Amino acid sequence: MLHRTTRRPQFFYTTAPMPCPYLAGRTERKIVTELTGADSEVLHDRLSRAGFRRSHNIAYSPVCSGCRACIPIRIVAAGFQPDRTQRRVERANADLTMQEAGARATAEQFNLFQRYQQARHNDGDMASMGFYDYRAMIEDTPITTHVVEFRDAEGRLVAACLTDQLSDGLSAVYSFYDPELERRSLGTFAVIWLVRRAQQLGLPYAYLGYWVPQSRKMAYKARFQPSEILMGGQWRPMLATDAGQSLE
Repeated sequence: MLHRTTRRPQFFYTTAPMPCPYLAGRTERKIVTELTGADSEVLHDRLSRAGFRRSHNIAYSPVCSGCRACIPIRIVAAGFQPDRTQRRVERANADLTMQEAGARATAEQFNLFQRYQQARHNDGDMASMGFYDYRAMIEDTPITTHVVEFRDAEGRLVAACLTDQLSDGLSAVYSFYDPELERRSLGTFAVIWLVRRAQQLGLPYAYLGYWVPQSRKMAYKARFQPSEILMGGQWRPMLATDAGQSLE
């Protein structure tokens, strides 16, 4: 007797318009789907290669009418060539130790997260998050996820990066750091570490989410080379003319 298994259909939904978090005066809409069940890892892999991002157990991608400002970007790990500034950042943080912890929220992380939000994004929704909201962001994941903790010589937590494991790379979900250590450029260092870790694991890519050339907060991603961007449904190398949009 043949036994047929039935796979639950994957439903996609479009959100209502909301103010764009990157470009003032614009609205955003997203297409979202739930990541659940035994196929979550495989689905997340496929959607990541199609330009989706993860938040909790939801995968999403912008579908804003008349706007294509959000461009998926990933660094080609094997060919990564840090520029002079990035080399300086790597040297400046050589004293830090990094540890990949499980997807578990701690009070120490939350304290750092709160200080980061108040200093850098105090007008955003995340600035009002309580501990239980933060714990949900960290722990509500149906896939392999780590929190990478960066500590100084005294063992003090100075930065953290929520990271998803993909079959073809590592994906930076969200990172935050001590706002009083601006000279260390810990945000840049977290990306460098992500690429170096992908190299160690033999993974081809480090996914950075969306590059938004017109947004000062998101334009920095073009500085990590070589990179690929998703355009017209195809990943292609980022060209100097592409990067120039955000470096002018």
